Amino acid sequence: MNHRQSGPRPPAASPPHRTPRPSRSRGAVALAAGAVLATGGALLPAHPAAAAVPAVARTTVDDPAQYVNPLVGTQQSATDYGNGAGAGNTYPGAAAPLGMVQWSPDTVNNGYAASYNYNDNQIRGFSLTHISGAGCPDYGNLPFMPVLGTAPVGSATFSHANESASPGRYAVTLDNGIATTLAATQRSGVATFHYPGGATNSVTVDTGAALNPASGSITLGPDRISGYTDGGNFCGSGNHYRLYFTAVFDRPFSAASIVPGSNQKALLSFDTSTNATVTARVGISFVSTDGAAANLQAEQGSSTSDQVAAATRTAWNGLLGRIAVAGGTTQDTRTFYTALYHALLAPGVFSDTDGRYPGFDGQLHTAAAGHAQYADFSGWDVYRSQVQLLALLAPHEASDIAQSIVNQGSQAGYLDRWTLANSGTGIMYGDPLPVIGSSVYAFGATDFDYWGLLWQSWQGTVKENERPGQGPYLSQGYVPSPNWGAAASTTEEYAVADFAVSQLAGRLGHAPMHDIMLHRSTDWRNLFNPVSHYLQPRAADHSWPAFDPASQNGFAEGDSAQYTWMVPQNLRGLIDAMGGNDAAAARLDPFFAQLNAGPQVLNAYLGNEPSQDVPWVYDYAGRPYRTQAVVRQALTQLYSDAPGGEPGNDDLGQLSSWAVWAALGMYPETPGRAELALASPLFPSISITRENGPAIDISAPGATAGTPYVSALSVNGTPSTHPWLGEDFVAKGGTLQYALSATPSPGWGAAPTDAPPSFDVGPAAPATGPVPGPGGKCLDDNGGSAADGNRIQLWDCNGTPAQQWTVSPDGTLRVLGKCLDVNQGGTAAGSLVQLYGCNGTGAQQWWPKSDGTLVNTPSGRCLDVPYGDTGDGAHQLQIWDCNGGTNQQWAVPKQ
Repeated sequence: MNHRQSGPRPPAASPPHRTPRPSRSRGAVALAAGAVLATGGALLPAHPAAAAVPAVARTTVDDPAQYVNPLVGTQQSATDYGNGAGAGNTYPGAAAPLGMVQWSPDTVNNGYAASYNYNDNQIRGFSLTHISGAGCPDYGNLPFMPVLGTAPVGSATFSHANESASPGRYAVTLDNGIATTLAATQRSGVATFHYPGGATNSVTVDTGAALNPASGSITLGPDRISGYTDGGNFCGSGNHYRLYFTAVFDRPFSAASIVPGSNQKALLSFDTSTNATVTARVGISFVSTDGAAANLQAEQGSSTSDQVAAATRTAWNGLLGRIAVAGGTTQDTRTFYTALYHALLAPGVFSDTDGRYPGFDGQLHTAAAGHAQYADFSGWDVYRSQVQLLALLAPHEASDIAQSIVNQGSQAGYLDRWTLANSGTGIMYGDPLPVIGSSVYAFGATDFDYWGLLWQSWQGTVKENERPGQGPYLSQGYVPSPNWGAAASTTEEYAVADFAVSQLAGRLGHAPMHDIMLHRSTDWRNLFNPVSHYLQPRAADHSWPAFDPASQNGFAEGDSAQYTWMVPQNLRGLIDAMGGNDAAAARLDPFFAQLNAGPQVLNAYLGNEPSQDVPWVYDYAGRPYRTQAVVRQALTQLYSDAPGGEPGNDDLGQLSSWAVWAALGMYPETPGRAELALASPLFPSISITRENGPAIDISAPGATAGTPYVSALSVNGTPSTHPWLGEDFVAKGGTLQYALSATPSPGWGAAPTDAPPSFDVGPAAPATGPVPGPGGKCLDDNGGSAADGNRIQLWDCNGTPAQQWTVSPDGTLRVLGKCLDVNQGGTAAGSLVQLYGCNGTGAQQWWPKSDGTLVNTPSGRCLDVPYGDTGDGAHQLQIWDCNGGTNQQWAVPKQ
């Protein structure tokens, strides 16, 4: 079909603006050019000394890495609802913060995307690359497998009693007696294989094995091997990448060969008669074998395995220690720091230590000095809260992540939804990468080409490979069902992305783009059925197909009961459309009767992303005590420090980031903004020390799992009844002092003026008066009737109530208690305009533009006097293509 390409266009005087990116120094391996770890340097720069904060003591924590259990998420604890095995899909192996290498064991019968199943006792190899928590497998490249003697094996058994995992280090003694220890830097790893006996023992390295079909090539040397492996096909998408490697051993091979019949699998044997421990050092690169060797030298030098592990642990402590918690139970502390660890594994650094990386255009590029390119963006997942956490704690790295998105877009010509290595996969829905960039900017990570991001995001709204179904979305205000997969949730996702882009445009001073995208962000209303009060799939002819709120038809990994709440940019508008706070609460309470019930029920599915914002909706509905209860219940019941301690796929840190925010008692509910909705802190004392940024200190004496309810709050020493924090608090830092209780305080934060902000399109305060139009006459409700469907016309201005129109904050134009409405929600030119009960739908959205037109936003068409005939009541008014004519000129009331 012909896809419409005439969506919103940038104003003529809006060329792309590029912002210079000043270079900055980094710590030892700080995500770009690395230093040798033998010096003891940290992988990330240490946070600055915190300034004194009155009234609240600073909290510190020694060695937070001791509380991390990388095995969390490796065992299924939730029902498998078909969205990724019901486990965290994490891996327990050695990894540095935001690293390229994740050297981890792969079990035989795993069924998990990260290739490790806690319930399996057979390891088939230790591969160098993994994705943490994805729902589909990929990577698992270059498995090393130590073997006794000189014959390859398929696997070896082990016991968890002989296994240990901590940040940057993994160790296991197999039942055959071989002890394997792994440590990692960002782009390299070091392994020791201790053999229990025998004069000759071996290790295999397989370039033809990965979690998806792979092939490769190996060059054998006297004490080293190098080569590459080709892999890909993430989620069946057909993506492809080539990973290079160089491995250096601590002694010459006694024999080295390619295993006959294999797809380039090396069998390397060693004389272990006098030294039973073989050490292998491996560097990887997506550029070349030379790049892999350079990465290895830069990040390890002559460091021992213990020194590498210690340096990486120091790096983890530097990053994990940016949030210090105190006073909680050991289990809660372990759950917290494990979640924070998992939230900071991805995306991974993709450029070599010299800055080179392969781009989405197939060409080599070089990151700016002092910066790094990142890869593996699980966009649909992490835009909700993981990237905001990263930006809060590590704005330099978050800025590089945003720049990586810009680079991907400029090289590929569009912004993909789920990118892996140096290509897009096209999987999942929405337009999440612009949301990620806008959100990290809002949280203070601004050292990137934000004008480039804005321009790419704007252009992407009319690209079918970036936004499938963008034609009808722009012309009708929604993606129709069943023409496009998950059309209803895709419409919601596009509206969220439009809002985030509008906020970035606003911050950069681009008012025209801000206004266009903000009005587009109301397109969720076009799926709001005023009869059912659900967001529903809608056909191209504007009809409502048969509907079941527990059906997944039209929705990705969820149903209407879950997705109806996914309007984070305008929860006030959604709640009002539902009938107000009481009506919304009456829906939310039974919704949370089950917390993780799956995708085809009327309850929450907190093991997957679309439900994760919903516990915080109570803050907007005048019931923050219910947010406090539900968040605490979900945190303590769905998460733990055990292998089964996650309620679903971790999705590159998204679920873990939710747990971190929940324990802090705050959440970035609105993408593209930095306000924080509040619940209550789990720990009596919390300090957040940001990289080169102001600190946040939280005091909550008596905080426990059983005291979730807020009875009082002071912000920077001033009492507050707001269950939210403004962007200025995130920017400037400050103190929070809570009084908590085991019993709810329903009155705290319940006033309408206490609710967090929602972002609608009308004026902050209503304005009422006549609407003069063509011929000097006024917009008029025929006969002053308030009947639904009453004719709207042009009439002599007479000051009657039928001509007293109110421009409302929710984007409606009201008279006699009802709304200006397009009949049947029509978007075609000539659709008639009538009076109708206000129902929260897009048919009642009107944008008074500065050129005097009154635009119906779903259709993009203007309120119009047919034929320009200005006779009293000559015609029922209509919407028509905006043409700048006098028959489309209106003057709405203003404050």
